[in-house]
Amino acid sequence: MSYDVILFDLDGTLTDSAEGIVNSVVYALERKGVPYGSKQELRRFVGPPLQASFCDFCGFSEEEAKDAVRVFREYFTEKGIYENSVYAGVPEMLGALCESGLTLAVATSKPEAFAGQILARFGLEKYFTVIAGASMDGTDKPTVIRQALSRLGKEPSRRILMVGDREHDVLGAKEVGISSLGVLYGYGSEEELSEAGADHIAKTPAEVVSYCK
Repeated sequence: MSYDVILFDLDGTLTDSAEGIVNSVVYALERKGVPYGSKQELRRFVGPPLQASFCDFCGFSEEEAKDAVRVFREYFTEKGIYENSVYAGVPEMLGALCESGLTLAVATSKPEAFAGQILARFGLEKYFTVIAGASMDGTDKPTVIRQALSRLGKEPSRRILMVGDREHDVLGAKEVGISSLGVLYGYGSEEELSEAGADHIAKTPAEVVSYCK
């Protein structure tokens, strides 16, 4: 199938943001006096909506999770946002897709203001017609995808492809009614993406281009 519009997740798909997110989670948990295991275990916070992760992984109530997110952002806004890097091959991938005439957009669970800052810092914003992200209070993936499509003036279609590294990207795409492609160079496993029902799975940014064109 050929596609008209490609939506990209941010964390784990365009940039390797694990260091900044994990350090921000550590800061939040230490400030709240909550014990945690290794930093490696905290990598599961990368990708899913943050408030839900504090509930799921730490057993926080909604109010406790909201406060943890507030504390998380104290560190993230000053330091964590910069503890980030672009995956090798991503600029070339985006350039090739744009040259093919495809419309590109970002649909991320990260707050939109942060997403814009990160993309601008790495010079990636020029590739995207729309950058859609969560509100500061949190927005689930299907809602973010619908926001991106609305701004693009597009109705859900199987000719629209969501590219991401976690099950939330795949499940969000399925709920909205668009196609999905999981990437293995991010934080999700092939098992996670397959079980979620990804239409395609790519190992590298170059493979993403081959599925999209």
